[in-house]
Amino acid sequence: MESQNIKPSVPQDENIIENRELNIWEALIPVIALVVMLFYNVFFVYGDDALSGSNQFILLLGAAVAAVVGFYNKVSYKQMLDEVAENVKSTSGALLILLMVGALAGTWLISGIIPTMIYYGLQILNPTIFLAASVIICAIISIATGSSWTTSATVGIALIGIGETLGISLGMTAGAVLSGAYFGDKMSPLSDTTNLAPAMAGASLFSHIKYMAYTTVPTITVTLIVFIIIGLNIDTTGTPDISDKLNAISGAFNITPWLFIVPIVVIFLIIKKTPPLVALLVGTLLGGVAAIIAQPEIVTTIAGADSLTFQSAYKGVMNAMTVDVAVETSSEELNDLFSAGGMSGMLGTIWLIICAMVFGGVMDAIGALSRISRALLSLASTTFGLFASTVASCLALNVTASDQYLALVVPGKMFKKAYEEKNLAPENLSRTLEDSGTVTSVLVPWNTCGAYQSGVLGVPVADYFFYAIFNWLSPFMTLLFAAFSIKIKQLSSK
Repeated sequence: MESQNIKPSVPQDENIIENRELNIWEALIPVIALVVMLFYNVFFVYGDDALSGSNQFILLLGAAVAAVVGFYNKVSYKQMLDEVAENVKSTSGALLILLMVGALAGTWLISGIIPTMIYYGLQILNPTIFLAASVIICAIISIATGSSWTTSATVGIALIGIGETLGISLGMTAGAVLSGAYFGDKMSPLSDTTNLAPAMAGASLFSHIKYMAYTTVPTITVTLIVFIIIGLNIDTTGTPDISDKLNAISGAFNITPWLFIVPIVVIFLIIKKTPPLVALLVGTLLGGVAAIIAQPEIVTTIAGADSLTFQSAYKGVMNAMTVDVAVETSSEELNDLFSAGGMSGMLGTIWLIICAMVFGGVMDAIGALSRISRALLSLASTTFGLFASTVASCLALNVTASDQYLALVVPGKMFKKAYEEKNLAPENLSRTLEDSGTVTSVLVPWNTCGAYQSGVLGVPVADYFFYAIFNWLSPFMTLLFAAFSIKIKQLSSK
């Protein structure tokens, strides 16, 4: 996830606030309160509907608990509010990108771009190879763009549609998409997290990537093997006849390979380091033009008009960009698939991110984040303990700060000296930061990454958590290498 892709710009020297020293229990009070409230809210009351609003308010309640701890420790209201403002400001790019992704999804639907991807994909991908192929496709695109966000917002959406049509669960497909996307994100020199981790640890970029391959390649290999096994054992009994689906798609849309020009242009712009909002805006506008040219009847219908005029074309495309639209086909399942929420469909995710940033900002302002990291560092008496503490710190910050960057920056700063004292090369720290901070962010529903990916793919985190094999296996792999002292690079003797 790099500075030029669809992620917010990353601060190169994140400010870690340190106030009067909190004891560890004071620092953990807001975390414990948040976890308890979220657990009750999700498992006993709302279930899958928790992200519709109640979890957002729970995050604000967690921030209120943290504020009470802050007041008790003489942290001013202004200081907490200032840090919240900085946190929210840091996500402004991501929020704008989310809105633009919603607009892009709408125009790509009514233009037939997504249906065309699904139409041709159905003829190439069958249930046996689909999941493993999805991992590989997303990995290649993510390496080329350096962005898991770009990958999921383009080819990921199409793969979700193909998988659903093939009768494969949304959770499986989303897990395969994210596994491939985050593999590419980690290994791409274009990725901002791949640049940030070695910057925090004091390693060089390409040395970091080379050293990271030792744990990342085995992890993606295991992931592919698991998805191949799942593919070989998928029960496709009752799956609709694919020919019926193809006829339904071609009956509702004008299917033509010329529509692939639009996504190719967007990917080309991102590879050329075009600012993400510009690339997405271009993709959205091109999608609107393609809709008018290739699908005039659909545009007219969405506009509620009788014929295609300048006004009805404008209204139809604008509706697709901003509000809920749907295209009816002869298949009820495809009717559910061929709908988009536009920019309005992203508001729930944006709401979640803002509330998460409020909680993370107050936690940072009262000094709880730095205190929790120091407590973890104090447990690192052995080399393995140091690696384990780093992993735990990254995971804790992804949960508490709700921000992937803080999950790299804070532990990077806190543990850098400890690695040097144990004569460990900085590549050990940078690799561990990525293996546990970058990839696990998508597994936390209220983390910016988890909220984004869940919103874009339309699949709750709980549904894809288990199948995002690469993401949850990576921390275990890095700990396995540490436990058996595999590829643990020492500092050069002076």
